[in-house]
Amino acid sequence: MASTEFLSEYFPILVFLLVAGGMSLVMVLLSLFAAKQKPDAEKNAAYECGFDAFDDARSRFDVRYYLVAILFIIFDLEIAFLFPWAVSLGKIGLFGFWSMVVFLGVLTIGFIYEWKKGALDWE
Repeated sequence: MASTEFLSEYFPILVFLLVAGGMSLVMVLLSLFAAKQKPDAEKNAAYECGFDAFDDARSRFDVRYYLVAILFIIFDLEIAFLFPWAVSLGKIGLFGFWSMVVFLGVLTIGFIYEWKKGALDWE
């Protein structure tokens, strides 16, 4: 009896996953049928990163491309930590506040270091 109640609490999650999966499948199938599937020279042109769309997958990438990607991940994680911190700031007190100040300080020092080293300069 207790396991049935336990599983019934997860039923809304299962419904959500089924609805999300069904909607995504319907959208992909609709786009395949509704969209014009005739690529032209504009669609086959190089992307914003400057690499050809249909080139060898084993070609070497510039290290700066990875540095920018890593910096994006770092600052994306910073934002992910800031939202729960801001919500719970009243409960965690001064220790939580100064912990986040130290965290943001370390990230700022790292950002300044990367900036001075030229990791953000794209040629």
